[in-house]
Amino acid sequence: MVKLENKKIFEFNYIGIINTPFIKLEDMPIQPKGSKSIGTITLFDEYIQGLECIKEFSHLILLYHLHQVKEMKLKVKPFLDSKERGIFSTRAPVRPNPIGLSIVRLIDVKGNVLSVENVDMLEGTPLLDIKPYVPKFDIFPEANNGWLLEDVELKNVKSDFRFLKTN
Repeated sequence: MVKLENKKIFEFNYIGIINTPFIKLEDMPIQPKGSKSIGTITLFDEYIQGLECIKEFSHLILLYHLHQVKEMKLKVKPFLDSKERGIFSTRAPVRPNPIGLSIVRLIDVKGNVLSVENVDMLEGTPLLDIKPYVPKFDIFPEANNGWLLEDVELKNVKSDFRFLKTN
């Protein structure tokens, strides 16, 4: 058995910046599925070669730094619920490693700029990685929603201040 230590093991590099219409937290959708908003990803020049063949995919998985998160909590009252839950059973941003994940629809690629739909992140969010969304790999029809209600409607559900540090 390998002994694990709680330590920093790798430093990540941003590969680009995500531009969205969401300047304020309270205007931002809480999930990409509830957003029809358009944004752009500007990839830094040294990563442009990595975009080869990306136009062949309709959707992308974005991993990004939740750069406005200022604290970490292990218990939170998540959106769409009134009960406190463990952070790892939620998608709340106040995580030990503030990394966000969104699946977006790819609209177009021009040089190092990708136009995408379904953005749910703040303007200027640093991008960590892009992966193709592949339904045959990424959909599990037998998956359940855990504590979330089956009939959750995400349209027009916006973020609020519950995860901002107050002191």
